[in-house]
Amino acid sequence: MILCFGELLLRLTAPGRELLMQSGRFDVNVGGAEANVAVGLANLGHASACASAVPDSPLGRGAVSALRAQGVDCSRVVTRDGRMGLYFLSVGAGLRASDIVYDRAGSSFATAPADSWDWDRLLDGCTRLHLSGITPALGRESANAAIAAAEAARAKGLTISFDGNYRARLWEAWDSDPRSVLTRLVGLADLLFGNHRDVSLLLGQDFSGDGEDRRREAAQAAFAAFPNLKHIASTARHVIDADHHRLSARIDMPGGSVQTPEVSISGIVDRIGGGDAFASGVLHGLMSGESEDVAARWGLAVAALKHSLPGDFSLFHQSDIDAFLAGGLDVRR
Repeated sequence: MILCFGELLLRLTAPGRELLMQSGRFDVNVGGAEANVAVGLANLGHASACASAVPDSPLGRGAVSALRAQGVDCSRVVTRDGRMGLYFLSVGAGLRASDIVYDRAGSSFATAPADSWDWDRLLDGCTRLHLSGITPALGRESANAAIAAAEAARAKGLTISFDGNYRARLWEAWDSDPRSVLTRLVGLADLLFGNHRDVSLLLGQDFSGDGEDRRREAAQAAFAAFPNLKHIASTARHVIDADHHRLSARIDMPGGSVQTPEVSISGIVDRIGGGDAFASGVLHGLMSGESEDVAARWGLAVAALKHSLPGDFSLFHQSDIDAFLAGGLDVRR
């Protein structure tokens, strides 16, 4: 079983492509980076669980129910005083980018003391821990909790995946030292989801070259700095406009790399959660014993498909990956 540790959120989206508060109405979805990965993996046939904290309210209970409905084990989600974390989304259009406003301060998860998590119990029966850089960005307690989780997982012999997910607005809201915290977490991971910009932040250096050469140079520097790392998975996105992106994926290993062709994604419905969908596809491949080349192609397939689906969750199955890679766009009957 893979355990995903992070905050459950409610996403409030301005309807259609309105600006926030243009009409004062919102569509509500459940999300959260780590929860999205748990849902994606559950739909791909893996046993996944979520460890989190929510308020004992209709909002908290509704978020947990949404995960349970997708097959995620929520027995490690606890209720605590505080509020539900929120984020607000205005979906971009044309040459206007999407915009996100966080409202997470004082949430049940963010205020949970680091020592309130019993990692020996929470990690029991698990083989992998998945974390992201969003959790430590929420505040000192969350940062210490993420580090404690990773250290406990490493001590128990679990594999650890870490998604950089750098969120400057969250780190800047408190007296933080993101490089120090993230360096400790990446140092405990065997799989990093991140690109040359994430490595630059961690190591405090820039990388020359362009495209694949720069990513390879950054990956080699990361492998030298973090000996536990075995894989670095990343995507490259070229944004033409809000409705049309081009996306490719790669996985770097100490001894080489694999790179997918670029796919064109048009008619985008919702790109939020695409990175988490990519992570679930890559993890699906590696946890299924497939090669890095297959894992990269599966990750790209799930990420591309997520752009067709509203909400944060990836609800796709292996049959959807197979159909995507086969190139069939006719109606499946």
